[in-house]
Amino acid sequence: MDDREKQYEEFYTVCKGCVKCRLRAGATQVVPGAGNPKSEIMFIGEAPGKQEDIQGLPFVGASGKFLNEMLASIGLKREDVYIANMIKCRPPENRDPQPDELEICADWITQQLEIIQPKIIVTLGRFGMARFFGPKRKISEIHGKVLYREGRAHIALYHPAVALYNGGMRAQLLHDFKVIKLILDKYHTDPEYFALKAEKNEDAVDENTAFIKEAKKVNQQADKNEPANNEPQDQPGLF
Repeated sequence: MDDREKQYEEFYTVCKGCVKCRLRAGATQVVPGAGNPKSEIMFIGEAPGKQEDIQGLPFVGASGKFLNEMLASIGLKREDVYIANMIKCRPPENRDPQPDELEICADWITQQLEIIQPKIIVTLGRFGMARFFGPKRKISEIHGKVLYREGRAHIALYHPAVALYNGGMRAQLLHDFKVIKLILDKYHTDPEYFALKAEKNEDAVDENTAFIKEAKKVNQQADKNEPANNEPQDQPGLF
């Protein structure tokens, strides 16, 4: 067991014993998070639901099944990522977390980020989005876009639960999930690009469109056998 694993075990034990706010009294148990503590990707949802409260694991109910499906769509499994929530105890009747509850739980997320050191943070729902993108942002406007801050990429997505109540959102979530794969691949193949973006603190970048344009340009250059510094004309039907 290396230092990071030891740190994580210590964090997990302390977090499981948390009684800092009113939510603990009504919850079966604290749900710190689960997955690979060395992962490059960390998902942050809102709060445990009924099944999460029972099992002590995040995203194990119906929303979790869809999350597993979306992970599979980009070639990942739960074991490859780390999953947590902004709130560590189930709110009564699954109500929204209160501001003071979010404030008390905020330090747990901070500790998790310090230990796991993810390169990509994916927020699921508006409460995680508010922490990293700002409370005035609307998820309907920035879902699937990327915020670069402090050496990391932050991607705001709708909570998987929206697809359970609105079938039309299923395709949107699956589409937005592809951005995670794009960013992860870019980090592995071109870390300087990633570092430059993070250094500039670029805000709400539509990387999906940017990468498609980049791929389109490369394809056009290959088709024409032109030097990379030439600007090819658009060719219809490629994308």
